Amino acid sequence: MEPDLFTAAAEDRRAKDPTVSPLAVRMRPRTLDEVVGQEHLLHAGSPLRRLVAAGGEGPAGPSSVLLWGPPGTGKTTLAYVVSQATDKRFVELSAITAGVKEVRAVIESAKRSSGAYGTETVLFLDEIHRFSKAQQDSLLPAVENRWVTLIAATTENPYFSVISPLLSRSLLLTLEPLEEEDVRGLLRAAVSQERGLGGAVELPADAEAYLLRISGGDARRALTALEAGAGAALAKGESSVSLASLEEAVDRAAVTYDRDGDQHYDVASALIKSIRGSDADAALHYLARMIAAGEDPRFIARRLMIAASEDIGLADPTALQTAVAAAQAVAMIGFPEARITLGHATIALALAPKSNAACTAIDAALADVRAGLAGPVPAHLRDSHYKGSASLGHGSGYQYPHDLPGGIAAQRYAPEAVHGKRYYAPTRHGAEARYAEVAQRVRARLRGESETSGGSGRTAGERPRDE
Repeated sequence: MEPDLFTAAAEDRRAKDPTVSPLAVRMRPRTLDEVVGQEHLLHAGSPLRRLVAAGGEGPAGPSSVLLWGPPGTGKTTLAYVVSQATDKRFVELSAITAGVKEVRAVIESAKRSSGAYGTETVLFLDEIHRFSKAQQDSLLPAVENRWVTLIAATTENPYFSVISPLLSRSLLLTLEPLEEEDVRGLLRAAVSQERGLGGAVELPADAEAYLLRISGGDARRALTALEAGAGAALAKGESSVSLASLEEAVDRAAVTYDRDGDQHYDVASALIKSIRGSDADAALHYLARMIAAGEDPRFIARRLMIAASEDIGLADPTALQTAVAAAQAVAMIGFPEARITLGHATIALALAPKSNAACTAIDAALADVRAGLAGPVPAHLRDSHYKGSASLGHGSGYQYPHDLPGGIAAQRYAPEAVHGKRYYAPTRHGAEARYAEVAQRVRARLRGESETSGGSGRTAGERPRDE
């Protein structure tokens, strides 16, 4: 027995029958021209256009395509459109449920169909990153011999999740999250078009805005929620998909949050101030509100990176590393998994010791420079590598710190205008206590004082930040 296969003809029948096929499937584009978003893949002369024009064969048509992008961006759609445009049989498998046995069955069936009927097969393998190396190896003969046109989809970086022999034989296409206007167009088409809801309901502006928020650029999620809301409205005899119907249908309260208005900035501000105040629970609440409202995860990650330097700094030097790693992970995985990474980073930053000394230090230095306190660079620090510099006195008297005990030379580094200024005033919080001690010792050495001379390391009138 062959596995349950979705051929192009069966897919077309399902798309035409509203009682059989979900709204997201019925609204699936049938040609490349109907695909929304992904303009970088659809312009004239693009590899995808050439693949379709060449019928999936020849120099312009590789026998394997890798589609990499977040959920709901059209990976399955593009695979189906390619199969339709090239008049090939379409078979869909998921690496979550299928194994080598199922893949081999499809390949054998494809070889029979090609030999007996001249019908070629497009094998769409979703979630290919879930296949082990050995399982991915089993695909190579079919790709090499063009028994099938393999179109594989992944939400993870294929350079880490797909074996190099398969990657090198594939055309890699990167899909981007859909823009809000792309999803809006899909929703309006789904409401009005006959293959969608056929005008059976209306979609008010507030309900549309809610669907856009919860979709997060995922077309499938938006259409699935619309279908559920329309079903709930029609069941109650209503001709309009109200916000209440949507909330009831998707079991999710509509969070008051305008990404272009006050709520966007107020909630983001509350998140950062809760982190600064070391209240991890409050910070998680505001983070959850931003996620539930469909906030761009990259915006949240950027705010966390800023907080790591502005409010934690050297009190915990690993905070910035955590925030940057979170931002990189978010960019690679997207929602919904990115919620875990953002929560991880938010908790770590909220519970870290706090110091704004690094922030105030650079701001104080900038204030002096903008006030005109600059002055010439001391002669012994100037560049002395070009001909004639010695005659100008450049580099004369410079002491090379690495040749001295402790690696510190008692010489002046700052211009005269700011000599003796103390911009960095470290706290005694967390790891910064160590930096405070180092800064005090270094400043004493730079002035030529003994480390035991009792020098305070600060100018008259200055007080340590923690006093």
